[in-house]
Order: sequence, then C-alpha cells, then structure tokens
Amino acid sequence: MPKLLEWRRVGRKTKRMCSSRDVLKTELRGRVVMAPLIVVNFKTYASAQGEAAVSLAKAMAEVDETTDATMVAVVSAFDLSAVKAAAPNLEVWTQHLDPIGWGSNTGWLHPETAMWHGATGSIINHAEHKVDLGHVERLLAQLPDDFPVCACAADIDEAKALAALSPTFIAVEPPELIGGDISVTTADPGIVSGTSEAVKAANSNVRVLCGAGVKNGADVAKAIELGTEGVLLASGVTKANDPAAVLRDLVSQL
Repeated sequence: MPKLLEWRRVGRKTKRMCSSRDVLKTELRGRVVMAPLIVVNFKTYASAQGEAAVSLAKAMAEVDETTDATMVAVVSAFDLSAVKAAAPNLEVWTQHLDPIGWGSNTGWLHPETAMWHGATGSIINHAEHKVDLGHVERLLAQLPDDFPVCACAADIDEAKALAALSPTFIAVEPPELIGGDISVTTADPGIVSGTSEAVKAANSNVRVLCGAGVKNGADVAKAIELGTEGVLLASGVTKANDPAAVLRDLVSQL
C-alpha cells in the first residue's frame, strides 16, 4: 500500500500537509510516509548485527508493506550497505553521525560516507552516545534538508532545547527505563504527554516520538494517545524470540 502524504521542508523546518484521511505523514528523502513511525534501534546486540541485522531488516520490510505505519531500522554503520541492499524500500538509519569535513578525523562518522552506504536518516544524542547541542546544531546544518534526524532527549527540558534546533523528530527516553520491562507510557506517561506539548509549543514543525521499555502494540497505541507520532525501541524487538511476531504486534492496534 503506498504511503501517500507529504511533508515539505523549509530549511530544517517541516510544513505539514494532510491527506483525505487527515493522517500525519512526513517526507523522508523524497519518500512520503505515514505516521506513526516504529523506529527499531539495533544497537550492538549480537542478535541484530551482520547477517542477523539483514534478517531483521527483511522482517521489518515485510511488516512495513502491510501497515500504514512506517518501519525504520537504525543499524550499525558497518551494516548499512548490507541492510539497505537486502531491504531497499525500508527506511535505514544510522545510529550516530559527526559534523565533520573530509580529512584528519580518525574514528568519526562522516555524514556523506553514511549516505553513500545507504543511510536515509540518523538518530543523534542517544542516552548511550550523548553529544552537546552544538554537535546537533552543526550536524543539522551540514545535512541535506530531506535527510531526517531524530534527536533523543532524556527529559522535557532537553527536548525543548533540541526543538529549537529543528530536527525532524525528537524522541523522549528516560534513561532509567531504557531496556527495562515497563514501558515509559505506563511508568511515566506524564513525561510523554508533557514532552509532546512542550515540543509542539516550542516548534510545531518537530514531531515527537517516545521510547524506553516499549514492547507491544498496547504500548504503541498508548504512545499515540499521549500525543506522540511513533516510538523508538530496541530490545523489545532485537532480543525477542520471534522478532517478526513482535513487529506485527507493534502495529496491531493502530
């Protein structure tokens, strides 16, 4: 099913347009997609690296074709090429980028190299790889306007500060709940709704996601109810005995 609605950017800002179904969508590198987003961070879990990353991405691509939601695989930089080749229609993001030029930058991740290897977006400032606001600002200035960036925030104040920089998305993830068994939507629904309200008040062009402990379709549905437009999760999928079944469940109540 084609995912038909447009978001157009002005600089790093995003102008919303609605379809006949009046559902929010966004244009990611020219591909129009519909909210909500199901963003799966592969991290460095052994179950989501190398050949396992390719298998998981294929499973995500299959689910992506059956739902109005959009699956996004956030993979290791080492796996970008293989994953994109195996799932060419899937949104494949990298886990980090650095605002650097060409030259003497050993160990850093150049945005153009990531894009050459198939990255169609990136997260930044994850709780496990924090950067300062200047890093985010310089990175956004360096990237093309149609390259989506999801900036992660630990709380409402950090989310507001990031919103001023106009990333495509902000994902609020309380660090103490990351990788846990209780979803943020249950443990602290106020931070989800509060972040959504604060970000939209600060910059209505930025879309809000939430993460930490998200495991199933009920968690996703609650996240949407609390004002977000999708979720960011990891171990709930990558460490599952049957990742494909979990992926299907995540979109089952949308």
